[in-house]
Amino acid sequence: MSAIHELLTVMARLRDPETGCPWDVRQTYATIIPHTLEEAYELADAIERGESDDIRDELGDLLLQVVFLARIAEEDGRFDFDGVAAGIRDKLIRRHPHVFADEAPRTEAEQRHRWEAIKAEERAAREPAAPADWPPSVLDNVPLNLPALTRSRKLQSKAARVGFDWPESSQVVGKIREELAELEEAMDHQPRDQAHVAEEVGDLLLACVNLARKLDVDPEQALRAGNAKFERRFRGLEAVLKETDETPESVNFDRLEAAYQSAKVRDSQA
Repeated sequence: MSAIHELLTVMARLRDPETGCPWDVRQTYATIIPHTLEEAYELADAIERGESDDIRDELGDLLLQVVFLARIAEEDGRFDFDGVAAGIRDKLIRRHPHVFADEAPRTEAEQRHRWEAIKAEERAAREPAAPADWPPSVLDNVPLNLPALTRSRKLQSKAARVGFDWPESSQVVGKIREELAELEEAMDHQPRDQAHVAEEVGDLLLACVNLARKLDVDPEQALRAGNAKFERRFRGLEAVLKETDETPESVNFDRLEAAYQSAKVRDSQA
């Protein structure tokens, strides 16, 4: 028996209404999805840290989510794990005609264009995932539950494919300056309209995502890296203060900023 067959058997036993685990039996699509998202982020974290054992374990945890959801679907009479595997196998073959069919080899750019064309054909064969009262759009089928930065990049990429895009990155920088000025104006308005401020912050973030896309930078991964850098350097700040028996709570902002700059220097030299 293969390891994947054994895993499917274990999941079937856990979901058995009579002899299975009460927690596993109680789960539904809706209750499992938060765990699936969490496991995906934990896998990304393990990959960024480069820990092979952790990557293997997190891949297993993510695979468990697929097996769990496929088992629920099988019990509902929708599909099973083999259907999931066969579906992605067929999709990979269909989207790589230069490998599995008779199409001539393509450059990476040509293949990306062909990939998107095949995806568009697949979408055309399905009902759009937009609200019922929305007309069909090139922005269809971008999941609402994606992280906001990732969804923003995908929406803007789709719009760019039909020509709605700044030709040059420098123009996006100008748009960022424009959005920042509008945010500052909203901040200065008295009495402050917090909803308007939030709207302008959203516009500024949208423009920043656009610049990241133009520079071929994934904004989600860039922010994750930025978060990791900030956390590392703030911990360094705490270490600097500890050397003089100080704590962040016991000093003023100027001292915190000086300690942070020291931590930055140490971090850059590490």
